[in-house]
Amino acid sequence: MKKIYKKRILNLQVIVLTILFLSSKAQSSYTLTPTLGNKNNPFFNFKNGIGIATPDSSYSINIRFRMQNRFLMNTKSDEDFSPSSFEARVRRCRLSFTGHVLNPQWAYYLQLSFSRGDMDWSVADVTTQNLSPNVVRDAMIFYKPSKHLQVALGQGKLPGNRQRVVSSGALQFYDRSPVNAIFTTDRDFGFFANYTIQNGTFKTIFKSAITSGEGRNSNLSNSGLAYTGRVELLPLGEFSESGDYFEGDVVREEHPKISIAGGYHFNDLAVRTQGQLGKDLYAARSFQTYFSDVLLKYKGIAVSAEYMNRLSFKNPITKNSSGATRAIINGDGINTQISYCFPSRWEIAARHSLITPFKTAMALQNQINEYGLGLTHYLMKHKFKTQFNVFYHQERNLLHALKTQAHFFAVFQIEMGI
Repeated sequence: MKKIYKKRILNLQVIVLTILFLSSKAQSSYTLTPTLGNKNNPFFNFKNGIGIATPDSSYSINIRFRMQNRFLMNTKSDEDFSPSSFEARVRRCRLSFTGHVLNPQWAYYLQLSFSRGDMDWSVADVTTQNLSPNVVRDAMIFYKPSKHLQVALGQGKLPGNRQRVVSSGALQFYDRSPVNAIFTTDRDFGFFANYTIQNGTFKTIFKSAITSGEGRNSNLSNSGLAYTGRVELLPLGEFSESGDYFEGDVVREEHPKISIAGGYHFNDLAVRTQGQLGKDLYAARSFQTYFSDVLLKYKGIAVSAEYMNRLSFKNPITKNSSGATRAIINGDGINTQISYCFPSRWEIAARHSLITPFKTAMALQNQINEYGLGLTHYLMKHKFKTQFNVFYHQERNLLHALKTQAHFFAVFQIEMGI
């Protein structure tokens, strides 16, 4: 028994030494190739998370995690700066897996969420569409038959407004804007397709989706589906390091880069107040959303703006037998951001968001006017950063021309991941 025990200890020591050797090699080279003379060793990659691939490329997996730890304070009013409430929590905590199976044409993306704020455990998201914590955020299977076309089946982000398709881990402020919060299309389950056309430096990307319309992890869908399309134009060529999918010019583009995009979303017989999000409506409603956005980056300067407009096809207000109301919010919103990232990776940024409900929704939705300033230090680009934001938030009831609230809030947040 002692010999067997010593043999196991020796084997364990060999394994530990091997892992330490691979880790030390990873510090000087992101990719570890198989040992010469042994073609059965896997490939390791540490450029984005922890990546492992088989020597015959039959499958691969890349593992990443990230978390957002946040402390936020709201003031009582715009005149009384004493605190009215605090938000102290892990806002996001996620683990993601990407890779391929069989060959690189068949890829997958799986993202799991573990914090309460990431699993829709809030009154605003109470719905019969799913009755359990939403651990699964994304579960997509991709097939790429050519370099121009990619199709997919699963649950993921719809090709909607820019701030939604940009990861929450790649934002230059503590979170997305109120415009996104009210009008975004979020995630859904269904069929997705992307088609890319490259004409010299000019790049055009077409994105589309046909989905259930009920949002992520829905148990059941009615006879109506959701249809989403988006077109992105990159007339000056591709952004460095896919910079059109993260906020702020962290890489400091050497040449001007611009992206112009627009799209349309139609949700037939939506059963929730925001289509894929929100509480259950008392009767199904169909609605459409238009969105457009523009992004410019050059030598640390980043300017972005997006516009969204939602309109229901029938009376947006639904009622139950007791007279309670729930509604689709008809209205529009615009969000604008400008920033400068210094060579030292410190960034200053400003944001303005304006939401205006249409007349049919003025009794249910206030006009929102929000201004914000941000200071961010990118320690390792968006993977590791510290953020400090100050915002002024004002709401007005347009139906009665009355200011209902106005206050400041300040946020300190640390984002860390691999």
